[in-house]
Amino acid sequence: MTLYLVPTPIGNLEDITLRAIRVLKEVDLILAEDTRTSRKLLDHYGIGTPLWAHHAHNEHTAISSILREMQGGKNIALISDAGTPGISDPGFLLVRECVRNGIKVECLPGATALVPALVVSGLPCDRFHFEGFLPHKKGRQTRVQYLSVLPNTFALYESPHRLVKCLEQLIPFCGAERSACVVRELSKLHEEAHRGTLESLAAFFKQHPEKVKGEIVIVVAGKDEKNEKDEK
Repeated sequence: MTLYLVPTPIGNLEDITLRAIRVLKEVDLILAEDTRTSRKLLDHYGIGTPLWAHHAHNEHTAISSILREMQGGKNIALISDAGTPGISDPGFLLVRECVRNGIKVECLPGATALVPALVVSGLPCDRFHFEGFLPHKKGRQTRVQYLSVLPNTFALYESPHRLVKCLEQLIPFCGAERSACVVRELSKLHEEAHRGTLESLAAFFKQHPEKVKGEIVIVVAGKDEKNEKDEK
C-alpha cells in the first residue's frame, strides 16, 4: 500500500512523465482536486482509473476513509489541478496521516510553476524563499513586511485580479526600484516573462489589463541582491 504524489502539467499536456502515466494507470484509485479538470488529462492519456474528489473543502473529513482504503491494501495516487500536490494545493494533511500510520509515501518528480519562474526571472536563484499565496486580508501586510527584508529572492503565486494590487503593496516595503519579474501562463501558448522594477511592472500591468490573465508567479529580488544591471 502506497500513496503516490503525482505532479500533473501546469499547462502543456506534454509536461507529464512516462512514470507518472504508468503510476496513474496502475493505482487502484486517484484522488483529484477537481475531478472534471483531471478527467480531461486522464482521458487524453487513456487512463481509466476511478477518481475521488479530494480538495481543501473535504480533505479533513475524507482522510479517514482514504486511510482505510490503503490499509486494506489499495495503492492511491494524489493529483492536483496542476503541478505538484502539497505545493499551494491539498496534500500535506494526507501525507502527514500516512506517515503517522506507517503507510509508504512516494512523490514523483515533475511539473511545478515555481522553479521555471525563478530560473527565467534572471534574478539570483541559488537561494530563495517560496511564499506561495499571500493571505487575502488578515496578516497580508505582515507577510509583505517580512518578505521585504529577506536577503534572497522570493517568489509568490498570485491571481490575475490581485496582481496590480500585490505589486503596489510590495512597493512601500521593498522600494519602487526593487527588481522583479512577473511570469504568467508558464508552458502555455501565451507564456510571458515581464522584467523590471516593482514600480514599472505595476504601471505596465495597470496600463495593459489584457496582459493580466492566467496563472501568475511574481519573483522579487532580495533586499541585499543586485541584479546584473546594478552591477555594471
